[in-house]
Amino acid sequence: MSKSLTGRKALMTGGASGIGEAIARAFAAEGAHVVIADLNGDAASALAAELGGEAWQVDLTDTAALETLALDCDILVNNAGIQQVAPIEQFDPEKFRTILTLMVEAPFLLIRAALPHMYESGFGRVINISSVHGIRASEFKSAYVTAKHALEGLSKTTALEGAPHGVTSNCINPGYVNTPLVQKQLADQSKAHGIPLDEVAEKVLLVNSAIKRMTDPEDIGSLATWLAGPHASMVTGASYLIDGGWSAR
Repeated sequence: MSKSLTGRKALMTGGASGIGEAIARAFAAEGAHVVIADLNGDAASALAAELGGEAWQVDLTDTAALETLALDCDILVNNAGIQQVAPIEQFDPEKFRTILTLMVEAPFLLIRAALPHMYESGFGRVINISSVHGIRASEFKSAYVTAKHALEGLSKTTALEGAPHGVTSNCINPGYVNTPLVQKQLADQSKAHGIPLDEVAEKVLLVNSAIKRMTDPEDIGSLATWLAGPHASMVTGASYLIDGGWSAR
């Protein structure tokens, strides 16, 4: 039985851990050649070696280096991201700029670098890991919410431009996923909301979710695999929520 991504080359940013790792594992299981792009070169190399792929150690905030890049991937997953939790009046302006650079400008430059190859081959899949915060806002996350809203617009524009060339572009919008990124923000959330650390998940993270648990990264990998495959050729410009019912309210 043939695998759905055999012969495809897939690049995922932030691919060495969390959601990116789960997607890389799912893609490799379906026959894709995976390229693990991550700031942590050792972790990227270890995962790439395990999956029979390749590693790319890259600082995506160095946008000047991305402006002349040419990519030959068939599937691009823009996943890399960071978080900062603070009220707007206390939010560090440099951190705000860094988050937008990493989570908006870098995806734009990577898409820009990948589209010529995709157009030439008549096939391409751009998968942007957005968030429920791409369509909803939360207090104390001004940079992250702004970046995810912008990523939604970039994804839709890519969908419109790519359609005549066999290229689709979609967003995946998780709620809280059990990843290192989420675990790292628990203390910040505790401070921002003035509640004990052990109450953050119940009173902050999952308060809007109908299903009171965090999403497994493997669930994101499963949806990404479908979006990257042959049966999603008519799916473009869409945003797929995996948020436990958060956005149903």
